[in-house]
Amino acid sequence: MKDFGVGTTNPAKVSAIQKAIGPGAVIHPVEAESGVSAQPFSDEETIRGAVNRARNSIGTFHAGIGLEGGVVDTPSGLFLCNWGALVDAEGREFIAGGARILLPDELADDLRGGMELGPLMDAYTKREGVRHQEGAVGVFTNGLVTREAMFIHVVILLIGQWEYAQIKQDRRCDT
Repeated sequence: MKDFGVGTTNPAKVSAIQKAIGPGAVIHPVEAESGVSAQPFSDEETIRGAVNRARNSIGTFHAGIGLEGGVVDTPSGLFLCNWGALVDAEGREFIAGGARILLPDELADDLRGGMELGPLMDAYTKREGVRHQEGAVGVFTNGLVTREAMFIHVVILLIGQWEYAQIKQDRRCDT
C-alpha cells in the first residue's frame, strides 16, 4: 500500500485525490505552503504553487501531491486554470494541467484588481465555501463539471506519469 502526502486540507482537493488514487492507497492531508500569491495569476505561478505544495507534503511518504488553482490572462479573456504536481521519494517531479474555462468579465475585472477568486465566487453566488464545493467551474458549467472532477483528471494524469516512469525504471533495472 502506498502512502501519499497531500499538500492541502481543502475538501474538494482531498476528495479528488482519494477518488483518483483509489482505495489501495492512503492519503495524508497536510497544510503545505504554496509559496505563491493567494490568487496565482499565470500558468507559471500556478504550477510553482502545485510543485511547492507537493514538495512540502512528501515527508516520509512514497510521494507528495500538490494541487493549485489559478487564473491566466489571455487575449480572449481571463481563464480559470488548475495544475497539479507529484514529487516522489526519489525526487522525480511530474506536472499535469487540467481544463480551462473563461470567467465572466465582472469577475475578471475584480481579479485583475487584486481580489481572490474564492471570496469573489462566494459573493457572486451569495453562498459560502464555493471553493470547497463545486468551485467556479461548477458554477459556470451548471454543475456539469465540478472542481473535484477537474482535479481528479489532473491527479490521474500525475499518477499515470509516475507509474509509467516506475515501469520504465524497472525495465532498465532488469536489463
